[in-house]
Amino acid sequence: MTTDICIEDFRVPPGENVKLKKWPTKVKPFFKSKKHYHKRLDEGVEELSELQRMHYASNRHAILLIFQAMDAAGKDGAIRHVMSGINPQGCQVFSFQQPSSEELEHDFLWRTTRHLPERGRIGIFNRSYYEEVLIVRVHPEILKSQRLPHELPDAKTIWIDRYRSIVDLEEHLHRNGTRIIKFFLHLSKDEQRERFLDRIDEPEKNWKFSLADVRERKSWPLYMQAYEACLSATSTANAPWYVVPADDKKNARLIVSQILLDTFHDIEMAYPKTTAKRRRELKAIRKEL
Repeated sequence: MTTDICIEDFRVPPGENVKLKKWPTKVKPFFKSKKHYHKRLDEGVEELSELQRMHYASNRHAILLIFQAMDAAGKDGAIRHVMSGINPQGCQVFSFQQPSSEELEHDFLWRTTRHLPERGRIGIFNRSYYEEVLIVRVHPEILKSQRLPHELPDAKTIWIDRYRSIVDLEEHLHRNGTRIIKFFLHLSKDEQRERFLDRIDEPEKNWKFSLADVRERKSWPLYMQAYEACLSATSTANAPWYVVPADDKKNARLIVSQILLDTFHDIEMAYPKTTAKRRRELKAIRKEL
């Protein structure tokens, strides 16, 4: 698929001090009309499906996609539309909400690492271990429920320590064949308000909305600070963050699609070659048929 989308425009360089006000929530559309959007998305889905089949057959790497965002940024829609052509056998989606009592008995990475994708598969985390340096940072009282040793919840070091644990994990995964792509869907506060109002006004969307969403919206500045610190500390060469403008859902999906395609093209993979022994077996089977 030919494209004018340069994914480097959205990639957070390692070591950059991220200021989200400098990153756009909306860019010029990569489509000319609704029809053109569907054509581009369908082409991307078709190409992604072909690459995923080869990835599954090659069985050398795993791919982990992480989606983080404020409420109503469009994570579910991006996953649903971009991955619509993927064979369910080769893809797993996990959504992480409030930790269970069992999960709280383990370190903060445990509940997600046990769901990491196998080789040949794509794993999608709708929210992830990054919640532990985002919502938990905005609401530090959550740390009390985690029953950590008294010396650990030090306000001066705990977030730095957790960033280091995350980066170490992602480097370990990369060394062992897992490619990690992290998306922050960057939504403006005004656009979030409009989407919340739609959820109130449209009956079929009422189920998506709760008072908790409004309460979290009041902490918007704190969330932006938490995201800035997180993106700055954990975007690396091998596990980059992409800040995807999310005010236009269609545009965001095209950008996500292109990032995935470029990642697949960078991975060495091929369909397994048939050996001489296997060809003889197939010839014998043909005779029996």
